[in-house]
Amino acid sequence: MFIDQFSCQRGTELSINADQASEFAKTVSNDFNPIHDPGNRRFCVPGDLLFALAVERYGLAQSMEFHFTGLVSADTALIFPFDQCNMFEILDSRGKEYLRVSLDGERLVANDGVEALVRAYVRFSGQNFPHILVPLMTEQNVMINAQRPLIIYQSMSLQLDQLNLNKPTLKLSETNLEVDGKRGDAHLHFEVLDGATIVGRGVKHLILSGLRPFEQRAVDLMVSDYLGWQSEHSYL
Repeated sequence: MFIDQFSCQRGTELSINADQASEFAKTVSNDFNPIHDPGNRRFCVPGDLLFALAVERYGLAQSMEFHFTGLVSADTALIFPFDQCNMFEILDSRGKEYLRVSLDGERLVANDGVEALVRAYVRFSGQNFPHILVPLMTEQNVMINAQRPLIIYQSMSLQLDQLNLNKPTLKLSETNLEVDGKRGDAHLHFEVLDGATIVGRGVKHLILSGLRPFEQRAVDLMVSDYLGWQSEHSYL
């Protein structure tokens, strides 16, 4: 799969350096969250890259759940279990947990259709900001910190009616943002289509930190900067 170039395997350990993580975010996901920029003191590996690596190793399952329990720093030595079990954790060499995975139903190893779904999903993630989250923040009259924006990928679940896919695409179906003080929980529901047929459904959970009252000028500047960064890069 195309994902191989974004990690390094040494024996039983897999690591992702800052350049690989940032390149994946920008050229595959079209995600310009600053925490994926090399040199950012809060740098972390994109959750979408961990999702893609898990699908490559364990195949696409009819039911999949991913819960991110820790932020992966650059060059962290990760251990992906060899056993094809239904529930497992991704840990580092010291036993710290970063991801819990649950798989159920039939599985399909990587093929063109699986790769197309992975690409469609991670590119869907690239639409989170500003296209999905800004309208939600506007509706709730809140915004993230423009100076230190922080949006964290908390979990994702996906259920598929069939695994044999040709040209899958994702379509947003429902969104909501629950605000509790400075924290926001956003749930982005989506449908998986193959042609015109709905073949699956899923939901992505994001955490927005450091919320504050909405300021249109500050939001407009964030959006302008973000779209400018996107325009400077192209997809792989």
